[in-house]
Amino acid sequence: MKQQPWILPLLLAMVISSWALVGCSQSETASTNTTAEANTITAQASSPQMSELPRLEGKATVMMTINGSEITMEVDGENAPITAGNFVDLVNRGVYDGLMFHRVVKDPQPFVVQGGDPQSKDPDFPQSRLGTGSFINPETGSPRYIPLEIKPQGAEEPIYGKTLEQAGISGPPELRHSKGALSMARSQMPNSASSQFYFALADLSFLDGNYAVFGYVNPGDLGVIDQIKQGDRIESAQVVSGLENLQQP
Repeated sequence: MKQQPWILPLLLAMVISSWALVGCSQSETASTNTTAEANTITAQASSPQMSELPRLEGKATVMMTINGSEITMEVDGENAPITAGNFVDLVNRGVYDGLMFHRVVKDPQPFVVQGGDPQSKDPDFPQSRLGTGSFINPETGSPRYIPLEIKPQGAEEPIYGKTLEQAGISGPPELRHSKGALSMARSQMPNSASSQFYFALADLSFLDGNYAVFGYVNPGDLGVIDQIKQGDRIESAQVVSGLENLQQP
């Protein structure tokens, strides 16, 4: 897909800002609290313990129901075991049921549909603040963050905590941002992904190597993701096969 030069950095910034910043109209107290929270996130997300995270050793199939229509996706634990394991675990816990798609970007051309903020389950939570939430592990009472995980094409193991460019790798990743790609949203910190994900609405090769793709929507269901509107909710999500491949820490 041919992009205009000015559009690429704009769209990239939209995905990078998966956690919204408090605007200048907010009170000084709110700004201070947000800064403190951001510092905590930075400290916790800088070195996630992979041994404490779920892993998917193989593949799994997940089905989401949105607006009465089903979306089937294959989750790839062979090439992204930590990212896929985190997602399958959250689906199996029922975390995504009732959550909103809070960011849908289709203009000036198709880009992404993003959801998975646990705060969006509360209908009274301000929509302007969605995109700031993470999954809180009930066993620990703390947010669960996962590292950026990208497997270079032909490599035996993924790269963790770095984009491919930061790792000095110029080739493409094994899992690319073709239309229907299922990927993790994150902030500018590479190890800050938690529960928020996005569907690629077009081939977005300029995101390859920067964000973790971990699965793909069934080609026959691509029309369903094209119809998702901002504010639509995930009615249900379930693991329909491959749950036996999920390994808990």
